[in-house]
Amino acid sequence: MPELNLDKARYNMAWQQIRPWNVFDDRVLDVMQKVPREQFVPHAYRSLAFSDTRIPLGHGQVMMEPKLEARMLQSLAVKPSDHVLEIGTGSGFVTACLASLGNSVVSYDIYEALVNTAQEKLALQGINNTHLHLGNGFSAELPEGGFDVIAVTGSLPRYDDRLERLLTPGGRLFMIVGTSPVMEAMLITRHGDEFVQDFLFETDVPPLELLPEPSGFSF
Repeated sequence: MPELNLDKARYNMAWQQIRPWNVFDDRVLDVMQKVPREQFVPHAYRSLAFSDTRIPLGHGQVMMEPKLEARMLQSLAVKPSDHVLEIGTGSGFVTACLASLGNSVVSYDIYEALVNTAQEKLALQGINNTHLHLGNGFSAELPEGGFDVIAVTGSLPRYDDRLERLLTPGGRLFMIVGTSPVMEAMLITRHGDEFVQDFLFETDVPPLELLPEPSGFSF
């Protein structure tokens, strides 16, 4: 795909798909155009990189639609100083966006192939403020109050509060809860010792798989 067409495709994705879906944050619109999404899409689906559709990644996993990725990023309001935890590395594209918006990203996935591929793609883009781990992020030993932002990139059948303790005061957690065909995207914000839940919009995304950790290997 010629460079000129890529630039136009990214622009159209941002302003024809993402912006009309109530994404107004200029930083989010900018990062969705600057991070080369086509480089994180499996080669067989490269022509669909900017389409309003899910893209298969193997292992039953998918890339979310660009508008949903952007809506998640907007709701989390990631600041340049923020330390981010991502549960579900997937393609590494959202990881790259979070890393571009924030200070650092720790990301977990249970599939070694996805972790390895995402690591390679992040390195090719010169993104070096990410730390990818193979394992179940919900059961990992992580510091309490260690993250300003937590993004869970797959759905859960019901709300799980295990990640709340990892939030800093003022920290934000994005999670999609429910069963197909109707799920709720939620933003949980820590205010002191209280956790306030806001319901953002309805959606339907594949469930997050949380298998026992296959190893303690990390990158």
